[in-house]
Order: sequence, then C-alpha cells, then structure tokens
Amino acid sequence: MSNNERPDTEKEGVAGFMARAKEMASEQTKETANKRVVRPFEHKVSGFMGNAISEGRLFSIADAVGDYQLNKIDVTDTTCEYCAVGCRFDVLTKDGKVLGTRPNHEKSPINGISTCVKGKFAHSYVNSDDRLTQPLVKEADEFREATWDEALDRVVEGLDSIREEHGADALGLVASSKATNEDNYVMQRFAREVIGTNNIDNCNRLCHAATVSGLSSTVGFGAASIGVEALEETDCYLITGSNTTEAHPVIATKIKQNVKDNDAELLVFDPRKIQMAEYADQFSRVEPGYDNTWINGLIRYIIDNDLHDEEFIEERTTGFEQVAETVEKFTPEFVEEKAGIPPEELKHAAETIANADSCVFCWTLGLVEHSHGTENIYAIANLALITGHIGEPKSGVSPFRGQNNVQGGGGDMGPLPNNFPGYQPVTDPENRKKFADAYDMDRGEMPDKEGFRITDMFLAAEQGDIKGMFIQGENSLISEPNIGHAREVLDELDFLAVQDIFLTDTAEFADVVLPATSSLESNGTYTSSTRHVQLVKRAIDPIGNTKPDWKITQELAKRFGYDWNFSHPSEIMEEINDLTPIYGGVTHERLEALGDGGGLQWPVWDEDHPGTPYLYEEQFQTTDGLAHMHPADTVEPSETPDEAYPLVMTSGRVLYQYHTGTMTFREEGDMSYSSKSFVEIHPDTAKEYGVSNGDTLDITSRHGETQSMAEITHRPSPGEIFIPMHYLDGGANNLTKETPLDGPSRSPEYKVTDVRIAVAESDADTPDSTAPSSDSDEQSAKSDD
Repeated sequence: MSNNERPDTEKEGVAGFMARAKEMASEQTKETANKRVVRPFEHKVSGFMGNAISEGRLFSIADAVGDYQLNKIDVTDTTCEYCAVGCRFDVLTKDGKVLGTRPNHEKSPINGISTCVKGKFAHSYVNSDDRLTQPLVKEADEFREATWDEALDRVVEGLDSIREEHGADALGLVASSKATNEDNYVMQRFAREVIGTNNIDNCNRLCHAATVSGLSSTVGFGAASIGVEALEETDCYLITGSNTTEAHPVIATKIKQNVKDNDAELLVFDPRKIQMAEYADQFSRVEPGYDNTWINGLIRYIIDNDLHDEEFIEERTTGFEQVAETVEKFTPEFVEEKAGIPPEELKHAAETIANADSCVFCWTLGLVEHSHGTENIYAIANLALITGHIGEPKSGVSPFRGQNNVQGGGGDMGPLPNNFPGYQPVTDPENRKKFADAYDMDRGEMPDKEGFRITDMFLAAEQGDIKGMFIQGENSLISEPNIGHAREVLDELDFLAVQDIFLTDTAEFADVVLPATSSLESNGTYTSSTRHVQLVKRAIDPIGNTKPDWKITQELAKRFGYDWNFSHPSEIMEEINDLTPIYGGVTHERLEALGDGGGLQWPVWDEDHPGTPYLYEEQFQTTDGLAHMHPADTVEPSETPDEAYPLVMTSGRVLYQYHTGTMTFREEGDMSYSSKSFVEIHPDTAKEYGVSNGDTLDITSRHGETQSMAEITHRPSPGEIFIPMHYLDGGANNLTKETPLDGPSRSPEYKVTDVRIAVAESDADTPDSTAPSSDSDEQSAKSDD
C-alpha cells in the first residue's frame, strides 16, 4: 500500500472530535456552570468516539473545557494508572470527587495533548459505591467490617502461624504492578526481611516475563532499549503480537503519523487482522504459536543473502555462528508450511528490515505468552542484532507494557523470586550482603535461593507446599491460567489475605481483606515502557478508612517487630536509589524540579546523570559488554489441533476494558461497549459449524469449558477463534492451561489453546440479544496485547 493509499482518517478524526466536543462543551456550560467540569458530557462524547476517531483514538478535550469556570476546582498533574505508555494529565477534582482529566502538553511530553479512552474517561471507579473503605475479616464464611488493628493482627497471626509450622517458604506473596514503585519496593523488603522468603512475584510473570528473561540474557536489560524518539522517527517498524492501536493508542498514533508523514515502512505479523494492518506496507497472517518459525526464517534469509551487518556482529556480539547454524532448517518452504507466511512476504519483510537505515522491533503479549516465549524473544533479539538495529537513537527493541507500572513495580523494584531491586540476583552473595546490611539483618537470615514464581506458587499450593498467600492488587482468580484450577487452589489455602481497592473475585476467598488507596489517592512514581520514571500525585484524599499500600505493609512489618519509619514515599525512593544503581539519581525532588513531567529514563546512575534516552550505544549491559545471541529452534506450540479439538483459540484484550476489570467494570461508558465476553469467529468457520451472529456457543478445551456469544468477523483466520481475557464468565482463562510453562520465565501459554465449539442448546444464557459484527468501527476494539 502506498502512502497516498493509506486511510486518511487521523486528521478527520481529530477535527471531527474536537468540533463536536467543543459544541457539547458549550451546551453543557450553560447547564452546569462550576459544578462538574467533564463528567456531565463524558459519556455523550464516549457514545460517538468509536466512530468519530479512527480506531478508538482519543485526543485532548482541553480546548473543549477551556471555557469553563475552573475556580474552586482542584487541578493535580499525575501519571495515568492504565497502560504503561506513561501518559500524564491534569486531574480535575472537587470535594473529593474526580470530575475528569485533561492533558496538559507542558507536563505531558510522552502523550502531549492525547490520551486514550481509559485515560480520558475511566476514573469514576475511584468514587464507586462499592469501594472497599474498611478492613474486612471472615467469620463463618461471611465478611464483617473490622478495625485496622484487628485486621492487621489477623494477617500477622495467619502468616506467622504458617511460617512457624511449615517454614517461611510455605508462604507466597504477590505484589502489584498497578501500585507505585515505592509500594512494590517495601513489599519485596517485607517478603525478604520480615517473612524470610524469596517467594514474591507479580503479574509480570503472566505477561512480559519472557521478554525480561530473553532480553536480559541477550543484551543485558529486560526492557525497551529505545525512547519516544525512535517510535516517532524510525524508518521501519516490525510489529508482532500487538494490536497497538487498541492496546496502546497513543503509541499507535505516533507510529501511524510517522508512516503517513515520513513514509516509514510498517510490517505487521499477527494471527488476527488487527487495525494496524490497515496502515501496514505488509500484513502477514501468522499461525498461532509459530512466531519463532517465521522470525528464524527472516534471519536465515538475511544471512543467506548477505544482508546482515557483519561489522556490528563481529565487534559487538557473540553466538552468531550457532544461530546461523540453527536457522538453516527454517527455509521459506518450511516457514510457509508451519507459520503460514508465503515466501514472497518473508522475502519482502527481510529485505525491508535489513535495508532500512533504522528499525524498531515492537511486540506485546502475542509474542511472549507461549510455552517457548523466551525463545521467541531470543529470536527477535537475534534479528535486531544481525541487522545492527540496536544501540542507536532510532533503532532498537520495544516491548510495550500493559500495566501502568509493570516495568517499575513489576520488575525494577525487585518483587521477583530471583532478583533484588535493580535486577540484582538473589543468589549472588555480594548482593545478599548488600541488602542484608542495608536492612540491618544478620546476613545469614537473608534467603539465598530463588523463590517460587507466581505460576509455580499455584502449582505448589496444589501439592501442599504453599499453605498461605498474601495478594496485593492482583485478581489472580481471573488472571491466572485455568480459572478452575485457580479457584481450587485459592479455596484450599490455609490462609489468604488480599489487599485491594474492591472486593474482587479473588478477595472473596480471603480470610482478611485490607482496603488500599487507588492511584488517584496515592503519591509515588511509575515507570513507563520506555523506562521513564515519573511522579504520581495524590489528587484526592484517601476515601473512607483506606491506606496507601506502602503504609499498610509498613504497619504489618511493625507488628512483626520491624520499625521502618518511612513517613512519605519520597523517603522510600531515597532508600531505593541508594541500593539500586539504575535508579541512583532518581529522587522525588529532582523529578518535581524538572517541571515538564517527563521524568528520568533509567539508568540514572547519580544525581548529575541526565538519564539514558536509548540503551547500548557503546556496549551491552553484560559482563563482557557484548550481546549474547542464543539459538531458538522450537517449532511447535505445546498443543496442536486434532479431531476432538479442531480449532485454535487465542486470547487478548478489548479497548474499553483493563485486565480483570476491577476498575473498568465500574465505568458506565466502558460497560456500554463491552460488558460481556464474546468469541470472534471467521465466517467460513461459522458456516461450517452452523453459527449465526449472536448465538451462544459452548466452547470446550482440554482444560475447561465456557459459554460466550458469537461475533462473526474476518479478524481471525478460518479455524481460529478469539476470546478476551478480562471476564470471569465466558472469558478465555476458563479454557487456558496451567501447564506447561515457558522454561526460563515460567510464563503460561495463553495464546494457543485447542478448542471445539457448538451452538448452545438454549439461548437462555445468551449475554446479549444482538451482536454487531466486530468488523464495524464500534466493535473493532479487540487487542492481542
């Protein structure tokens, strides 16, 4: 597709949106005066946003609300609590109520005047009537309200009794990638210093753990090597396993604008015809589970045709010969047979990448949520390395992160079973000495073996090796693979404490529930996909009797006899930068003094260091400074279709929902678009099975079963279906499997599940009476992130 032929909807979408928003704002001003700034017309705007803006893209409505009288309205600049793009905006509040948000381009360098639908509209959950505002304890299978003293004492009693009888490693702790860096830091300290175990993990295990595993052992850091500049200005993009337009709309806007304005090449490889394919120079439909195959095919073609960067390989890498030998079997014919990529498409993509002056390799969970996810990352890292497209301002690797703080809280801060903060291995005696000394511990008391990953915690609990859990800000019942298995595990635990903002599906199983503050009631920092550490600021006072996560953890530690005496998250960050070299120059005061809200990109080695816009300019973060290529030769996913289960299910997200719906299920606007689960099915497959649009389908895998409503669409291939992962009823994780796991990362295989389908005998349980085709603008909100 030439540049002139690409859909010219961006400026039309912006212009249309802004014109209508201004008109609505004018009408609402007459009615509401100073009472509510954004919320009165928020859902009117959301009602037309799917059609007014291409692929759900939302732009700032700052101009639309600019004429309002903003006196007596409190304005707080903060960082968005949804995905990890790192968008910032002003939050407008009055009398403890969140009225809305508006981007302030002077303090929003990553997103400028833009936000996505959730960043703009999805914040009323904070004031939801069912917020947890008081601790709960369970008696005779019923919850009752309790004082903080009683609830905390019950948690200490529950954890300590298991530790005394079975040892510290019989406990599993789960931190939250939604919480701040400071919250997560004290949580890992609590696990190691207070409980005495490395059994601490977080939801990163369920998403990008394979990315971290693969990149850290290849190039040094398990993070994006680039900054925003590359996403805006590179000459070439390879995007795979990511519906960027829907999962990360602000990043998608930057990519599409570069494609349209500068004729950047865009290559999209995905099992589903996602919307980004409309802008691509080449869209290649991949058979689910065979990413390693087509990436190795690209590498083989580049090497065989002398398109690789020999000088870069010789000077800056090791392992090339072994990789070159491994990829020999991935011929164009083999790639077409297994992955479904025609030879001419493989050839075009390989030559485009190799001949580009710069290239960014972008992916999300479609590449990593596999039983060989780490190998997929080895392969794409090898592709970047053999072409020399890494270590430059406009070239590198860019995994897009899905949770607001999964980069920082989920990894950098060390709530991990194998790493202290800053990716310092727990098995290294010098690291244990360093942290033991800092915590005033006897060095022999610091746990010295790697702990259970969260997926292994659930398997260990099934075997009786984990007796109790403390889960912070994670709805594990829905997010873990195989909901049926997760339910059995949670139900059988001797003790479970949950710390969250709502009584989630997981919290229903708890013995004690502790009410935490939401993002808009918290202070601290988040770290974005591009390694920007940015301030999070409290916009409203904590609701009811809630407490910040870090303060709850500190009060628990005190009951165990440990006095930390942090009075503010800024003091926690001072301890972090003292112990974590990549955060060595990060302080709250310095971030505030920057003034532009953009934060600092780690590594920030000291307070005079400006941060690092892109990694690996001179050397890789390895012991010898070289990138270490690893061969990746696994071909098959863990299961393949057969006569009993002839279809392949893949899973992902929808634009209007966020993870397990804890926040977005309480947003009226979001729920008006996607209140129920559904199953995308190709017209050919629908015809074969006698499925009509809107039918309720019985869907069965080797691991579970569920029902969901059919949406007939050309997005999946024939023989494949797609189901979102957000929902308890009808959601994908009713069908996924808890084993096998990816070897190095222990991540589940969410993206390949063999299933069979049948039209349900009765439509009594049909989620909705009608089901518009997801090929329409309103329904093009699915994501493979």
